Amino acid sequence: MERPLDFLNNLAQNDWLIGYNSHQFNQIFEELYLELTQISACGTPPKIILAEREPLRFLASFIAACAANCPVFLCNPDWGTQEWQQAFDLVQPNIILGIGNRQWEIRNNDNYQCSIPNAPCPLIMIPTGGSSGQIKFAIHTWETLTASVQGFTEYFQLKQVNSFCVLPLHHVSGLMQFIRSFTTGGKLAILPFKAVESGQIFNIKQSKFFISLVPTQLQRLLQNPELTEWLSQFNTVLLGGAPAWNELLEKARFHRIRLAPTYGMTETASQIATLKPDNFLNGKISSGQILPHAKVTIRNQQGEILNSNQIGNITIHAQSLALGYYPKNREYQTYFQVDDLGFLDEQGHLNIVGRNSDKIITGGENIYPSEIESAILSTQMVTDICVIGIPDKHWGQALTAIYIPKKSDISALKIQTLLKDKLSKFKIPKYWIPLQNLPRNSQGKINRQQLQQIATEFLQNSVK
Repeated sequence: MERPLDFLNNLAQNDWLIGYNSHQFNQIFEELYLELTQISACGTPPKIILAEREPLRFLASFIAACAANCPVFLCNPDWGTQEWQQAFDLVQPNIILGIGNRQWEIRNNDNYQCSIPNAPCPLIMIPTGGSSGQIKFAIHTWETLTASVQGFTEYFQLKQVNSFCVLPLHHVSGLMQFIRSFTTGGKLAILPFKAVESGQIFNIKQSKFFISLVPTQLQRLLQNPELTEWLSQFNTVLLGGAPAWNELLEKARFHRIRLAPTYGMTETASQIATLKPDNFLNGKISSGQILPHAKVTIRNQQGEILNSNQIGNITIHAQSLALGYYPKNREYQTYFQVDDLGFLDEQGHLNIVGRNSDKIITGGENIYPSEIESAILSTQMVTDICVIGIPDKHWGQALTAIYIPKKSDISALKIQTLLKDKLSKFKIPKYWIPLQNLPRNSQGKINRQQLQQIATEFLQNSVK
């Protein structure tokens, strides 16, 4: 199998970075690679925290760490004090790149012991945050990341992948765009999303490029006619990170955006299912077919595999699967059962219906918020919506809709009237709370804990 150095040598004569200097990339790589190999020669390879803010330096440092077989932890330079404290306590790094005034800092490297003795080197730790808000690092290797690339290229029948990256490189969604281009000899354009939004775009042939977006980014680009036209020229617009709402998908389809909704996560090194753009434009709504490097089964609570169109727990088998969460690995575990619920249809397309953890039980009935949210969005009266359960002494939980009305004169009663023909009575929310904005992170994922607090305070004040 080709290693990072092999791929870099293949790219040596190519001007593969758009917006940055490929020669400068090689210079930064060589300088750091030499330092790291010298340090490693004196003992165990040092643990590296990588939080470079500048993309060229981040990517060159990442490849240098991988080539030197050093375990590398990707970190967000914009983390707050509490998050950094979590990271330092967990990692106890020997080398820190990108934080503080110095370009990098060497610490005592006597404390490193590989948590997975038989794992292939290097170990690549990618940050992920669960609903708890605690920082975790999914343990990947060069093999798991390149397995994801192999599945991607086979699925789209490509030899080279050209990527236009507007997502953070420390996040799996940004990192994998780099890995695809780097390992296939493709071109990589990197530009902050804010620059794209302001119209500062590179002069490239979009029909040769993939671009990855989260739903909130797609929504913002579609508000600008010029950027909508620019986006419609891309070969494929991968969409992931959070569920997209129907109105957004319809708008993209109307403008002939070659959208490819995806399903994946940090633990699977990005997508394991993707809907191809032609299927999307023809009206198909799903997360698409399973990529060649992965397999998905739908199981009931007893672990039995279900048939087509039966909803159950999603279990993923994939060559791109993380080995566990640092510092512990999943010994001999070749599958990953996620919290998501879904089904496979007759065409083998994966359909997501909600999350086990989001399930609301009211009056003994199991309700999944995504169904209610889709119905409310289809009324065309709200621009954003989240349905949660609030503790209720009579019903166990009371359905509560927190929404952004399209117009100030739209009342909850108007929306409820339209829902009567769409939903059973017990599925229509009892409480309705209008807001100007819903709390979402940079990936577009809703902060449900914050909404619980908002709803609780709102209802307490209403009673008073």
